[in-house]
Amino acid sequence: MRDAFFDGLAELAARDERVWALTGDLGIGLFDPVAEVAPGRVLNVGIAEQALVGMAAGLSYAGKVPFAYSIAPFVTSRANDQIRVDVAIPHANVKLVGVGGGVAYGYLGPTHHAIEDLALMRALPGMTVLAPGDPGEALRATRAAFALEGPVYLRLGKNGEKRVLPEGASFAVGRAAVLRAGADVTLASTGAMLPDVLDAAERLVAFGVEAAVLHFGTIKPFDADALADAVALTGALITVEEHSIIGGLGSASAEALAEAGVPVRLKRLGLRDEFAHAVGSREHLLQHYGLATPNIVAATLDLLHVASAEETLA
Repeated sequence: MRDAFFDGLAELAARDERVWALTGDLGIGLFDPVAEVAPGRVLNVGIAEQALVGMAAGLSYAGKVPFAYSIAPFVTSRANDQIRVDVAIPHANVKLVGVGGGVAYGYLGPTHHAIEDLALMRALPGMTVLAPGDPGEALRATRAAFALEGPVYLRLGKNGEKRVLPEGASFAVGRAAVLRAGADVTLASTGAMLPDVLDAAERLVAFGVEAAVLHFGTIKPFDADALADAVALTGALITVEEHSIIGGLGSASAEALAEAGVPVRLKRLGLRDEFAHAVGSREHLLQHYGLATPNIVAATLDLLHVASAEETLA
């Protein structure tokens, strides 16, 4: 996703002189293609995330469209007051880009994990929150963030994510994508968990379970209607997110369905009320915290077995 984002950023900077790129001393070489097409419009502010956001806000006040890029918890947590005061309150046209969402920086520990960023950004009035599921969607989301007037948080994986969406797939802010039909259970994903969720849906067929897959490339504004329609058919929902179950996709889903009065058997998969203190690769951490494909399959079977007649899984 990271490379796809930079492809999109270079494309935007080449065609529009308002586009600026800012980094907090991160991914320096990755900005070279942007600097080539936009000389003088790439700024390295150093390891100073509060200054990163403040400078981006100042550029937006001057009519520019700045993309402020850093590791996800650095740009959302360390600079949260600046985001709230300088970006969200004045509804500044700043695009915040967090790389390595979830536990993508596995070996570097909880300081580098982003397990509460979606919750922090969702809570800010007027903030749009995008979480693409594969590199192609990351490129489309970058373009969409630029086209949208106002503050945006774009959450990216790190790199090497599978391409699972069609090349020509559309991306619309605030719209979920129905990727698979099914009448037994709805699997809802956001961000880089999409490949695992699609894989789980395929594996569930062996158990006689047809799972609908609903992907939320936008967390805010939240597509409550698409979720309600899917759940009205299946009656069961598993939300899967590389994030705390508090404040992210699972919370947004529960809130939307409760307000719509849609009954559902719900299981939220994500980190519980804990930091990821285990050490290892992203793949190891997903398995350790119950987010790998086999965990999704097991959780789905458990939900249906507990809440449905046994013949559902016969």
